[in-house]
Amino acid sequence: LVARFSTVAGERGAADAERDIRGFAVKFYTEQGNWDLVGNNTPVFFLRDPLKFPDLNRAVKRDPRTNMRSAENNWDFWTLLPEALHQITIVMSDRGIPKSYRHMHGFGSHTFSFINAQNERFWVKFHLVTQQGIENLTDQEAAELVGHDRESSQSDLLNAIDNGEFPRWNLKIQVMPEKDAATYHLNPFDLTKVWPHADYPLIDVGVMELNRNAENYFAQIEQLAFNPANVVPGISFSPDKMLQSRLYNYGDAQRYRLGVNHHQIPVNAPRCPFHSSHRDGAMRVDSNNGAEVGYEPNSQGALQEQPDFAEPPLSLEGAADHWNHREDTDYFSQPGKLFRLMTPAQQQVLFENTARSVGGASEAIQQRHIAHCTQADPAYGAGVAKALAALKAG
Repeated sequence: LVARFSTVAGERGAADAERDIRGFAVKFYTEQGNWDLVGNNTPVFFLRDPLKFPDLNRAVKRDPRTNMRSAENNWDFWTLLPEALHQITIVMSDRGIPKSYRHMHGFGSHTFSFINAQNERFWVKFHLVTQQGIENLTDQEAAELVGHDRESSQSDLLNAIDNGEFPRWNLKIQVMPEKDAATYHLNPFDLTKVWPHADYPLIDVGVMELNRNAENYFAQIEQLAFNPANVVPGISFSPDKMLQSRLYNYGDAQRYRLGVNHHQIPVNAPRCPFHSSHRDGAMRVDSNNGAEVGYEPNSQGALQEQPDFAEPPLSLEGAADHWNHREDTDYFSQPGKLFRLMTPAQQQVLFENTARSVGGASEAIQQRHIAHCTQADPAYGAGVAKALAALKAG
């Protein structure tokens, strides 16, 4: 396998120790092809409507006029999406700045599916639980660290592996029978919510260990092309709207960034024998399937359908229309539960981190966020309001 970690909002060259979610992507070279688990270090995300994905990028990145990060833009967007509060609560908590990539969990975040030998479907979520333990940085610690090591997470991972301190994560899954989705009390395909472990406990699968650094960063890391559409028999997709969008978006981005034949770049090529119908295109460097015909059906015995690999049918219902992502208005119950799981000290860190971040936005946006926090838990809203007042008082 090969893994790549990153921040999300920062461009190339941005400091590692910033308050942000972390990308956590793994490519598994299996005996049946490549499987890409393209996740984050949080189990949820800011939104569930894929049409808003480009807007999120514009909101959290640099302002088009000033070329500066904008708290006004960032928090204006976040607070107009009440479903974002779950992710905001995580990002503004003590886990918002992991000490290093080794000291954070990873999540597939989306709901995927497993197809068993009896061709039965189960819904599944993937978790990578760090064996190094969770360790985080305060805002002050992060600021001091950035002052002398902007690549702190990268250097930590590089040095740990070079020194034989190989980081490990326990791979675990949650499994839901297909029929449960129709009656479960929440939408299991909503990327802004988690499945309670009491209902669907974690099941141990294996251990992931990173025991070798890249020999050439550009060849083996920069040219990596992750795509959640890369799955192997037995693993598939779900009605998760954000996942469905990413199945197209990531391949499209890789074709733009690396070319139509990026699957031939050694780090992206399967380790097992494979035979695809890909042909032609810029930078095609193999035999291009030789003289074999490139169409199906054909009389030559090439490119035959494989009905044995067909998935079970997926029952769908409803009118064909623009998806109303406001059909579920339970935005605040899970952020409230998360808040109440925190210790008083962790809650105070959440209040102060939030105040420092949203304090750069206008009063109306601050009040909008406080209102959302209050709906999650009155103490949450009161704590943020008090921290903001203290910040303004100096």
